[in-house]
Amino acid sequence: MSREVAVKVCGMTREADIEHALKLGAAYIGIIVYRKSKRCVSLERAEGLLEHIPEGKRVVVDVNAGTDDLEHYRDAGFDFFQIHADYEIGLASLAGWAGIVSPEKLWIAPRVPPLEPFPQVVLEFADTVLTDTYSKDAHGGTGKTGDWERFNTWQALYNHKRWILAGGLNPDNIIAARDETAADVLDVNSGVEMEPGVKDLQLLETLFERLRS
Repeated sequence: MSREVAVKVCGMTREADIEHALKLGAAYIGIIVYRKSKRCVSLERAEGLLEHIPEGKRVVVDVNAGTDDLEHYRDAGFDFFQIHADYEIGLASLAGWAGIVSPEKLWIAPRVPPLEPFPQVVLEFADTVLTDTYSKDAHGGTGKTGDWERFNTWQALYNHKRWILAGGLNPDNIIAARDETAADVLDVNSGVEMEPGVKDLQLLETLFERLRS
């Protein structure tokens, strides 16, 4: 039996793409401000894009964000704060992030090597966890499908938290991702693009149509 699942469309750089994704039913819109990302926008540009996103759907994405930067993102009007972090995350960093935006709005995406256990310390500071495909060279954004079995194991162990599945999701595997994982939210990015930061509107439509059917 299929189930409803929320969708986050990430890596947005254009107003038209945002408006189209929202019209199709996107629950969240992600804007990347990490400078090394191919989909990075400046904070000034991000603030302009936020004008096209309703409150409650605005997600900023960064890597190992500084506390000053996080304060700027909060003041700019973002609702949720997705931070990709190294496997061994310092307590000071976690406490600082949670103190600025609250655990309810903090989404932590730890980069967990294949043979390592999930870093439980994350759960003390964030109510939402995002997992992306592991890469030793990048914090997500690989476009490759991740380990869904491991995702399900972690969510079963820590089912008091909300879990987001990212990594290589596209119209061809979105139904399998919904039906084979216990994800609360599915995060799509490169799988619905023509090029980095430019969404393919037909792919977006196909993805949402398949979820609805």
